[in-house]
Amino acid sequence: MAPLSPLSLRLLLLFIFSFINFCHSKNTTAAEYLKLPLLRKNPLASPTELLSSDAHRLSLLHHRRTLKSPVVSGAPSGSGQYFVSLRLGTPPQTILLVADTGSDLIWVKCSACSTNCSSAATNSAFIPRHSSTFSPHHCFDSHCRLLPHPSHSHCKKRPLHTPCRYEYTYSDGSVTNGFFSKETATLRTSFGGEARLNNLAFGCGFRISGPSVTGASFNGAQGVMGLGKGPISFSSQLGHRFGNKFSYCLLDYTISPPPTSFLTIGNIVPRTFKMSFTPLLANPLSPSFYYIAVQSVSVNGAKLNINPSVWSIDELGNGGTIIDSGTTLTFLVEPAYRQVLASVKRRVRRLPSPAIMPTLGFDLCVNVSGVPRPSLPKMSFKLLGNSVLSPPPTNYFIEAADRVMCLAIQPVSSETGFSVIGNLMQQGFLFEFDRDRSRLGFSRHGCALR
Repeated sequence: MAPLSPLSLRLLLLFIFSFINFCHSKNTTAAEYLKLPLLRKNPLASPTELLSSDAHRLSLLHHRRTLKSPVVSGAPSGSGQYFVSLRLGTPPQTILLVADTGSDLIWVKCSACSTNCSSAATNSAFIPRHSSTFSPHHCFDSHCRLLPHPSHSHCKKRPLHTPCRYEYTYSDGSVTNGFFSKETATLRTSFGGEARLNNLAFGCGFRISGPSVTGASFNGAQGVMGLGKGPISFSSQLGHRFGNKFSYCLLDYTISPPPTSFLTIGNIVPRTFKMSFTPLLANPLSPSFYYIAVQSVSVNGAKLNINPSVWSIDELGNGGTIIDSGTTLTFLVEPAYRQVLASVKRRVRRLPSPAIMPTLGFDLCVNVSGVPRPSLPKMSFKLLGNSVLSPPPTNYFIEAADRVMCLAIQPVSSETGFSVIGNLMQQGFLFEFDRDRSRLGFSRHGCALR
């Protein structure tokens, strides 16, 4: 074979260099985000179950903000949860986790069995001894100090061999505790591929008890994937690799079969795409929550006479509004709720032959059996940043009985409580949580990007 001429050699090297660059750019683009299916195990719960589970969750969210001991939110809302499938360990063990923007810690149910494990011991549990990559953090490790209210008293007895312990307690007495650990995680993406994550910090819970984290209320999950703002959350741990942002689009889960929603870690929104933005506010008393600033509420274009101070966060950290993936209904502080309720009630009276009545715990329900296409009142929220969130009526009216539509908004005490924009109100919108810029982006037409 004749040797290559200098020109041919230069062309060959140029081709190889260009091909390597092309492959590198393709891989970099593919690694800019993780796109994970969000699963729902059940259709929309009954109105009674919705009210019960949401009231339970809201109690925990508010209680967490006022307690000095660490309290997890997220797990108890069995009716409106979305789940992420995570494969943990080597070889991988499949775990189903609640996706929760209202908490930080990633934790899973763990089993201490080794070889002769009964089906009861291994059911819905991660077995650390079956993984070659499992390792608990040491109690003096810097990662251990990221836990809220860490206690290092247990380090004094055997300082060289003591693992980092965590304990999260719920207001109803439920508890999860165990070792704060690190492990290799594998995520199935919507591309049909997998993403491997090394040294994911999580709580390996060997003691799980109470109604908030077991039984039907936990809806078969094996733990919680915290997506809050704290340093140990899933979104924070992956933030440096994927642009410190995540997004989701929650699709209508009343459809049968329900369409697939997605959680995306990283950037999927093109710069040319039009989105509305509002700042994410900081509340030192509740650093995990995603607060947004509501400025006013309108019904059918008419601005309601709500005192702006109703929406503000006071010097004690009370008030404000959070956006939460684990609460189904929307909750408004009492003064705002009363104004919304009165305005909506006035407008539904104009429907042909309406039958207005409270039903199943809701303050306002409308029998629309004689109305083929009922024109329900339209709400909109004006947010800081001159943006407006205008969900369709199906996002805040639910069918509680046959052709009976109920206003899916509930009141909370305005003294210490905060308002919550639940996942039903969020349906059909792409929401992007941009941590670097401290802003929330949203678009009614962005779900095609998911």
